[in-house]
Amino acid sequence: MPGDAADTPHPAGGACIRSDDLLKGRDEVLLVHDGQIYRLRRTRSGKLILTK
Repeated sequence: MPGDAADTPHPAGGACIRSDDLLKGRDEVLLVHDGQIYRLRRTRSGKLILTK
């Protein structure tokens, strides 16, 4: 879809995913990477924090 974050040029050539697409209105999601669980959360000031 034109204008999607995935269509946005990325200097390293990787995919670009909007945080809103991951969070979907939530303040926190859990991600599983290499068998480990990580927490991605949005702070009150709108910043993102990723913790293990």
